Amino acid sequence: RQSAKMTGHIQPAWVTGMSRLNRSASTFRRGFFLAMAGFFVFATWPVAAEDFQTLRAQLVEEISQDVMDTRGYIGKSSLDDRVMRVIGLVGRHRFVPAHLQSQAYENRPLPIGYGQTISQPYIVALMTDLLELEPGDVVLEIGTGSGYQAAVLSRLVSRVYTIEIIPELAESAEKR
Repeated sequence: RQSAKMTGHIQPAWVTGMSRLNRSASTFRRGFFLAMAGFFVFATWPVAAEDFQTLRAQLVEEISQDVMDTRGYIGKSSLDDRVMRVIGLVGRHRFVPAHLQSQAYENRPLPIGYGQTISQPYIVALMTDLLELEPGDVVLEIGTGSGYQAAVLSRLVSRVYTIEIIPELAESAEKR
């Protein structure tokens, strides 16, 4: 056996007490944490305004695909063109907290505070489509939340009334 007092040499694993398996696991953990840190930085990186338009267009395409994928459940293979156009116009990033704006165009709900979420864009588009709205219609929305659904509706009808029970959400939606 070699002595633990080796100078100028790399000590064998049995001397340092770290097995090859432990070194691999340690390297993996270090790499994993670095990757997660990189993902966090990327996921929270501010998105340029011109990128939001591209992200909205991609979101509309994704919703269209989701409609095709769920046509057996929802009874239609496409949504009203007017609804899809409005989904592509309304800036969802304006209705989510600043730290989540980079995720605003992911087709999923996001937290908006007070135990509430902004609905998944596919669901907003589907609910809006199922209303079969006409330009002269008046809509009452119960549960304003972030105000995103009301903003979508307002581009399709003559008037939207909306009610929110959580004062802080009502105030922030009113500002938008």
